[in-house]
Amino acid sequence: MFLTGLTNDLWSLLSLVVLAVTIFALVTAITFPAEAYEAAGKLSKLAWVAILALAVPVMFLFGVRSLFGIGFVIAVLVYLVDVRPAIRGLRRR
Repeated sequence: MFLTGLTNDLWSLLSLVVLAVTIFALVTAITFPAEAYEAAGKLSKLAWVAILALAVPVMFLFGVRSLFGIGFVIAVLVYLVDVRPAIRGLRRR
């Protein structure tokens, strides 16, 4: 009984952290200019903002334990690990 409650609490905490990271990714995606996405050879700004904007309610409603949640977690990680650094690198030059 104790472990079940603890496991559920950990999943809830993980979902909350992922939701916060998703919101952070969305805000940063909005702040970069559309030209930076094209110059970096990535999907358009509109596409990334749409993906991340869809991820927020999915993370809020379903968390990371759903199939949709896992898919959007992967999308958020791709944005944070690949797209955002490429765009930030262009901005510094």
